[in-house]
Amino acid sequence: MGSNDDRPVLGVVGATGAVGRVILSVLPMYRHEWSEVRLAAAADDVGTTVTVAGEDLTIQPLDEAFFDGVDVALVDIPPQITHEWVDYAAGRGVVVIDNSITYRGEEGVPLVVAEVNPEEVANRPRGIIANPGATVMTMIDALGVLHRGWGLQSLVVTSFQAASGLGRAGIARLLDEVDVVAGKRDLAQHPGDIRRLIEHELGDSCFPAPLALNVIPFVGYYEGAGWTSEEGKLRDETRKILGLPDLKVMATCVRVPVVSSHSISVHATFSRPIDVDRARRAIIEAPMVVLMDDPETGEFPTPVDVVGADPRFIGRLRQSPDFPRSLDFFVSGDNLRKGAGLNMLQTAGLVARELTGADPA
Repeated sequence: MGSNDDRPVLGVVGATGAVGRVILSVLPMYRHEWSEVRLAAAADDVGTTVTVAGEDLTIQPLDEAFFDGVDVALVDIPPQITHEWVDYAAGRGVVVIDNSITYRGEEGVPLVVAEVNPEEVANRPRGIIANPGATVMTMIDALGVLHRGWGLQSLVVTSFQAASGLGRAGIARLLDEVDVVAGKRDLAQHPGDIRRLIEHELGDSCFPAPLALNVIPFVGYYEGAGWTSEEGKLRDETRKILGLPDLKVMATCVRVPVVSSHSISVHATFSRPIDVDRARRAIIEAPMVVLMDDPETGEFPTPVDVVGADPRFIGRLRQSPDFPRSLDFFVSGDNLRKGAGLNMLQTAGLVARELTGADPA
């Protein structure tokens, strides 16, 4: 930390990516925690200026010198270079909060959600903290409070994941596909119509199938036994965050033609009987969760209504008489804000308060 200011120095690595831009948009609320903020990004953006909380910050190159004097680094960079730079920074004594899949399942690396398991921030023997995937982040706040009350036993979930889950490339591809199909009302009359048109106009895609006017029941890469990597991550990360290594989880992850905000349909089973009214009260009292649930007036969350907001929004909360220990609900949340950038900043704030000896609460 600087000699004239006890507050730590924050570095943001990958500052011009989809998540990095969200970090910078949210950072003004947390700027007071840091004596200095530094930004690094890809070579194409080096030298450009970004205004954050009234400060003009120049994008620096990602090199060894960037980490001189940095105390905490938020990292969101391509996975092929994540190990190199995260390990280097942590080896220099920087506390690294990484948003990639690289460290989430590794021993000695806590997976932290600020409202669910903030105490895990201190359990970082390798100097690395992992940020959970945005899909898990969509539902974990609600599951955390329900687990504390009734003891979570199993989950059956279907995700509806936005194009922004693949960053700027995913957003651009979806919008390009929408432009291609716009106004063509005779499409989708025969198998493959949309696929042929989009592939002819745009060529190869970052998605395994056309996304415009479509849904894709395959997110991530194939892991075997019928599972995709995203489904495996959802299972493993939920278990780790909640401290439930034997939690039974079945997941189907689906990509949908939404720009930003993931949604999940959740069927959660508990060890003790649970009723909707008590669950509703618990959810209302939980931080970062908003109940948007009035079926008589058609009130329920949708991605286009919650994008840009910090909380997770829950609706369609209900219980089947056939499942007295289970609840069903639908949850939507911005995958780039609380699903990534905001949680990283909140976690960094916990570390900052630890480093300065302030009350972590």
